[in-house]
Amino acid sequence: MSLSLRRTSAAAVAACAALLLPLLPAQAHALPQSPATAAHGSEARVSALLDRIRDRPEALRAFLHELPKGGDLHNHLSGAVSTELLIQLAADDGLCIDATLTAQEAPCAPGARPASDALSDPAFRQDVIRAWSMQDFVPGAESGHDHFFATFGKFGEASWRHPGRMLAEVTDSMADQHQEYLETMITPASGGAAALAAKVGFDPDLAALRAKLLADDGIARLVAQARADADAMFAEYQATAGCGGGHPAPGCAVTVRIISQASRASTPARVFTQLLLGMELASQDDRFVAVNLVQPEDYPASLENYTLQMQMLDYLHPLYPKAHITLHAGELVPGLVKPEDLRFHIREAVLTGHAERVGHGVDVVHEDDSADLLRTLAQRHTLIEVPLTSNEQILQVSGPDHPFPLYRRNGVPTALATDDPGVSRGDITEEYRKATTRYQLGYRDLKDLARTSLEYAFLPGRSLWQDRDGFRPAPECAGETIGAAHPGPACDALLAASPKAQAQWQEECAFTDFETAVLHRRD
Repeated sequence: MSLSLRRTSAAAVAACAALLLPLLPAQAHALPQSPATAAHGSEARVSALLDRIRDRPEALRAFLHELPKGGDLHNHLSGAVSTELLIQLAADDGLCIDATLTAQEAPCAPGARPASDALSDPAFRQDVIRAWSMQDFVPGAESGHDHFFATFGKFGEASWRHPGRMLAEVTDSMADQHQEYLETMITPASGGAAALAAKVGFDPDLAALRAKLLADDGIARLVAQARADADAMFAEYQATAGCGGGHPAPGCAVTVRIISQASRASTPARVFTQLLLGMELASQDDRFVAVNLVQPEDYPASLENYTLQMQMLDYLHPLYPKAHITLHAGELVPGLVKPEDLRFHIREAVLTGHAERVGHGVDVVHEDDSADLLRTLAQRHTLIEVPLTSNEQILQVSGPDHPFPLYRRNGVPTALATDDPGVSRGDITEEYRKATTRYQLGYRDLKDLARTSLEYAFLPGRSLWQDRDGFRPAPECAGETIGAAHPGPACDALLAASPKAQAQWQEECAFTDFETAVLHRRD
């Protein structure tokens, strides 16, 4: 099955088909203006408009909702889907919800209720929504950190049977908010990986451990299971969204790729098995692009085995050059862990774990020689995935206390992300709103955040841009006016050969359409 599930909307066809139809027959879009020249025209006028509406919440929200926002690179599928859909799935599958508001298989035990009650009983429904998300949460005896992570255990039984239906909702939301690309995290062949890890056990000789896991087709069977599961997920997704039919849902326009999760609080044997499985998948199936470590970084097992897990990645990295690595690191604050645990996680993730991107990175100022670390991140072009809402809810870090502006001042690339928008009851537009209002970002800043999300996406092919220090067109496209009716032969060839450049070109087209529409409404 092809991974690229993007389709072209009618509006995009009308705006762009005449230009790119010969170039990208399945993804027709118009050529953009050059970033270098746009600032002297419509970009400057839209920038002035943003400044005028910055303190008008409704107008600002509408502006940011329509703004093209590239891709979401830090997204957990089970935490991204709405709580309302999880309740519906629980009801459809005949699950129960017990007295602790945890979803369970039927038959319902004493004190439990059918999940379908949450469809008809408004008070019960609100109780479930509050237990399964951050809605109405006020820190008290339970912290935001504890409530946030507890939601996954409460709705977990409802979240694994229908990943395709969940993906359809997530991509529809993204399309509505003008995003075109998603990398979402799942745990492939979770039960099989746990069983194989328990059978093999842990061997500190990582080469020997890998050999044991590969023996007797142990990992090969998990790869086959994970690929079959992905087939089923995308089939359910396409059926739910109508992709390929006469009336596809908007989400069919979003390109979807998968990051394989490994559960960092599990046993070393299980973590290594999951990482190895993710590396094998990324090497064999283009739908899988990377590995990541998930679960709270402050859990005892996560802290105890942090360096060991980075060493696992250090060992696997050269064996699987096609597999990308992005890591949750630095999702910590003083008081949550001992001071010594704040001193090295981001640095080890990058230098030992080979992370190309870092999720969160909140504790950067507490790392040893943080100034040197910031220089290293900038020099290595290590992207920081920034989910402002979850950082606020889990770590109580926001505004001037958040390192987002520090990273930007030091030239470290950043991209806004949602993390778990279903749990947080937010969306990518809210992330852009917070960035705009709290850090006084201008229109060009917002465009560059969106561009950065696609530049650092794990998409194959060359970039449209010359390098990662600015958005200057690649040499093949630099000698022409980007946005003219027809690209030159060299630029045409670059776009035709590179899915990454195609996505970036599409984004520039979307910026041009956005600016035209915004200014037309104002005139």
